[in-house]
Amino acid sequence: MLALVRIILMALAIVIISIFSCCYSLLRPFHRNNVFHTAKVMGKISKLLGLTVEVRIPESVKNLSPVVYICNHQNSYDIFTVSNAVRPGTVSVGKKSLKWIPFFGQMYWLTGNILIDRNNKNKAMNTIALTANKIREKQLSVWLFPEGTRSNGRGLLAFKTGAFRTAMQANVPIVPICTSNLHNKIHLNRWNNGKLIIEYLDPIFLDDSSSENIRSIANQTRDLMAEKIEAISAEVK
Repeated sequence: MLALVRIILMALAIVIISIFSCCYSLLRPFHRNNVFHTAKVMGKISKLLGLTVEVRIPESVKNLSPVVYICNHQNSYDIFTVSNAVRPGTVSVGKKSLKWIPFFGQMYWLTGNILIDRNNKNKAMNTIALTANKIREKQLSVWLFPEGTRSNGRGLLAFKTGAFRTAMQANVPIVPICTSNLHNKIHLNRWNNGKLIIEYLDPIFLDDSSSENIRSIANQTRDLMAEKIEAISAEVK
């Protein structure tokens, strides 16, 4: 019964938040902080899931902008959990098809997130340059999931290099973000689903020589994040 109530309330919350966010965004469409304000409200739904979210941000990151944020992507609950960690002036990159999802899609578009056409290979090849240009021109930070898909309990997947190439072209640092293991942790029929830790790591600065070692840098960053994810997952067990 609790699960059914939660599902209904989550669905209603998404619709209501999306509608209000669209109305708010129409007053200043594609403003650099629309995503931040919407994410803060969307993150409140984690409490509805019986989940406590703790966000840890080191001093080295607090006043750093713009950057390319990279975070592990676990499951569909990420929209309610990692939203709590979104910083001002940050947008995400998503599939162009998302904007056709009723309510949520229009909100995602109007708040200023970057939409790409993954089915068009020619356009997809320009995605890195497009994103890097937006970072430079609008002084935006971009949130990316370097695994490219949800891990769904398979652990931290191999990283694609797109986020690192974007950071290099935009001449901004990479900031890794680690979320503790959420696989099989949320049970909708259970009142208290424990705690999730989201921890920012120190920035990684790239230079002109990084292009020759981009795959190695991506792998090293993945290893660094995997170690931190293991540590904070053990902490909340």
